[in-house]
Amino acid sequence: MSASGPNPDHPVRDDGPVGEAWRLHRRRVLDIGYRMLGSLSDAEDVAQDVFARLLVADADAIADVEAWLVTVTSRLCLDRLRLHENSRRSYVGPWLPEPIVGSDQDEVADRVTLDESVRMAFLVVLDRLGPAERAAFLLHDVFGIPFPEVAEIVGRTPQACRQLATRARRRIHDGGPRSRGPIDVEHQRLIVERFGAACRDGDVQALIDVLSPDATGDFDSGGVIADAPLVELSGAEPIARQLVATVSRLGASFEARQVNGVPGLIVAVGGRVLVAMSFVLDGDRIALIHGVGNPAKLTHLQPPSPQPAPGTERDGESG
Repeated sequence: MSASGPNPDHPVRDDGPVGEAWRLHRRRVLDIGYRMLGSLSDAEDVAQDVFARLLVADADAIADVEAWLVTVTSRLCLDRLRLHENSRRSYVGPWLPEPIVGSDQDEVADRVTLDESVRMAFLVVLDRLGPAERAAFLLHDVFGIPFPEVAEIVGRTPQACRQLATRARRRIHDGGPRSRGPIDVEHQRLIVERFGAACRDGDVQALIDVLSPDATGDFDSGGVIADAPLVELSGAEPIARQLVATVSRLGASFEARQVNGVPGLIVAVGGRVLVAMSFVLDGDRIALIHGVGNPAKLTHLQPPSPQPAPGTERDGESG
């Protein structure tokens, strides 16, 4: 949720059918929004819009409220994806999704369902699809919506949507390493902790030892962080040396936390989050690193700004 947005737990003050729909279907709306847009704050903005529209509609006259919500959510997300296609193409450096972080899965699971389709590496591959491909694949393959209904949402024929989903599956399969199937969370957490300790100590060799020889890594800085790499790094030694040259010099803390449902790493200085990292493992080594450092994508992870005590106005603002 954006810092200035309304409380996502109370989008509308309604004890009737709209309030009931929010209680029953809020998660499904957010699940679709986050997977479509790669941003929890954008997904929550869409959810606010969807339920505001339901509030002014005749909810009692809608035969299937859940289907109505899915349709409106998907169309609003498609509109946003199409609107931002040009800005995505002009984005400085790699574009990565906004991370969902919790000390454990229960902390965020109440808002968004944490499964394979929310893992960072999957969303990165998904983001390479066009809006229609992305919608057809997600709605059918992830959310189980029949193609005739997908066609009404996307504005294509059912056959065209089948082709879009097939093409999307092929591109996702060929899109590089990503987490598949169940993950041994405890095993991954131990590997992540070894990685974090090596970063903290500035130990290049220890980092090389925990990385696959052909590991790859990318970093989303949004072009606002000096000296941040703007291209994908490849190879254990280049990645290790880049990490030591940047984050290891900051006197930062490195804490293993849940990032998009699996163990990741949070880098913070003075309580402020600088980077959220997500990983894909190959056995006992890290094969892929996604690091999100764009401050605009981390605002929801920051501690609240201190509020001035009453009667402590700044000079020139009193009386």
